[in-house]
Amino acid sequence: MPQPIRAFRSLTPRAATSIVVVALIVVLAVGAPVITAAIGVDPYTYHPETLGPDSAPAGAFGGISVEHWFGVEPLSGRDLFAIVVYGARTSLLVGVVSALLTTVAVLVIGLTAGYFGGWLDRVVSGITNVLFGFPALLFMIALGAVVPPDASRVALVIAVMAIFGWAGGARVIRSQTMTLRNRDFVRYAEATGASTWHILVRELLPNLRGTVIVFLTLYVPAFIGTEAALSFLGVGVPAPTPSWGRSIGDSINWVQTDPWYLLFPGAALVLITLAINEIGEALRQRLATPAWKSVA
Repeated sequence: MPQPIRAFRSLTPRAATSIVVVALIVVLAVGAPVITAAIGVDPYTYHPETLGPDSAPAGAFGGISVEHWFGVEPLSGRDLFAIVVYGARTSLLVGVVSALLTTVAVLVIGLTAGYFGGWLDRVVSGITNVLFGFPALLFMIALGAVVPPDASRVALVIAVMAIFGWAGGARVIRSQTMTLRNRDFVRYAEATGASTWHILVRELLPNLRGTVIVFLTLYVPAFIGTEAALSFLGVGVPAPTPSWGRSIGDSINWVQTDPWYLLFPGAALVLITLAINEIGEALRQRLATPAWKSVA
């Protein structure tokens, strides 16, 4: 049996199910143009004929029909399935890119501060303390309100979340690096004249990979949720770009009239965050014991 299949079968049922859920959402997000075109819908076309006199979906269950699998959006009649599928692209793009940038920052800052110590460690610790006490969400809201609407809000959201998201993870990596640098294999590498780059990359980094991977799986759902919150507040991804958070925010005014508008984007957001968190927990359990060994 191939090794990937054996590894998959060794997972807990919850972890295996979570991987399938994440894979399915990724496939839907990547293939959104093809999938929506195949069923004849898109997230931008208005369908006023699907709305009633009160601008709510005219059909039952939010206007669900053969043509509109998840129903339609109130006021505009846009296809909700297309909005949810395209919204997955926005949420995954923001979550994954922000998580990757933040993880790189966490690793570089925490590793160098923990290994070199001295003034560099003091500077990093000072900046970390400032970020811990800084109201990042309020800053994001204020920045989103003053940035011109024609600016790239997606890039702005990614940049702001990466800038404010590294402090906690860097502190953990710094602490682990300070412990590792006193281990025998690091001292041996230093005594034999190994370069600083070799020690950081070949000796320390492999023993931090478990923590780094877990951080990455924690950051992705956290940043997806943050993007949804910003879009919910109206300062995230601008219309008409589909976004789960903005759909959830728009649905609040229609909960009593059309609760189905909240159901599908809300369920998609909950599913992806729960699934990635479960994968992160499975990885944390498997990588709980550090290697504590040299790979030289």
